[in-house]
Amino acid sequence: MSLAGTTMIMSGGSRGIGEAIAVRAARDGANVALLAKSAEPHPQLPGTIYTAAQAIEEAGGHALPLVGDIRDDAFVTDAVAQTAERFGGIDLVVNNASAIDLSRTEDLSMKKYDLMTQINSRGAFLLSKLCIEHLRASANPHILTLSPPLLTDPKWFGQYTGYAIAKYGMSLVTLGLSEELRADGIAANSLWPRTAIDTAAVRNVVGPGLETSSRTPQIMADAAYAILTKPAREVTGNFFIDDDVLEAEGVTDFSVYLNGGSEEDLALDFWVEAKGAVGADPTRRL
Repeated sequence: MSLAGTTMIMSGGSRGIGEAIAVRAARDGANVALLAKSAEPHPQLPGTIYTAAQAIEEAGGHALPLVGDIRDDAFVTDAVAQTAERFGGIDLVVNNASAIDLSRTEDLSMKKYDLMTQINSRGAFLLSKLCIEHLRASANPHILTLSPPLLTDPKWFGQYTGYAIAKYGMSLVTLGLSEELRADGIAANSLWPRTAIDTAAVRNVVGPGLETSSRTPQIMADAAYAILTKPAREVTGNFFIDDDVLEAEGVTDFSVYLNGGSEEDLALDFWVEAKGAVGADPTRRL
C-alpha cells in the first residue's frame, strides 16, 4: 500500500522525527499539513515549519504549514478545517508534538508540568478528536502517536515522574481511541524508539554527547511508514517499537540508522528494554 494521494496532519514536524516521517510520506506524493510554532529559526533548534514544508515539497509531496500552538483549541480547529478543505479530507493523524523536562518532582515547576501535559497528552487528544469525522470518511484511516508502551513497573517512573505522566497520557489516548474507534475502522497506534534518536531534544535536553549513541530519525520514519501503510482494520491498539516494526518487515541490517557510533554504543530510550539485535547495554540508558 502507498501513501500517494493521502493527507496527513501532524502536530509539530518542523524538525527531527516529525519532519522525517513527513518527508517519507511525501516521497509517495502525500499531502502533509504541519501544525507548529517554529516560524523563526532558533539558535539551538535548527529548522522551521517552512524549511520542513520545503523538504516535503522537494520530496514530491504537498505541504501546508500552519503556524500556531497545539494548546490553542481555536487554532487546532481551524487547522483541521483548512487541511480538510485544501486536500479534500484527512487520512492520517500523527501526534508528534511533545515537550520534555527531566526535572525530578521537587524541582519541576508546575508551569513546566502544565506545559508538558497540555502539549503531550492534551494535544494528542485534541488533534485526534477533531479529526475523527474526517477519518471516518477515509479509505484507510490511521492515528499514530509517538509515545511509549504502557508499563506499570515502578522502575520506569523513579526519575522523571512529571515527564512520564505527560508521555503516558499520550499512550492512554492510543489505548482509548483504539477501542472507541475500532468499529469505525480507524486505527490508533503508538510508536516509540528503542534507542536514543539524534534530535534537538536529545542534544539540548537529555544530554550533549549522545549523538553517536543515537540512531538517526530515519528509523522512526521508516517504521511509521510501515504502520501507516497497513490496513487500518487489521492493525490497531499496538504500542510499537521502531526496530521491531522494521524487523517484521524483513529489515536485518540496522547499521544504516547509526549516527556515527556502533550498535554496542547505542543508548536505550526511556521505557524500553534492551534487545539482543540492538546490542545495547541495558545499563546504558538515557
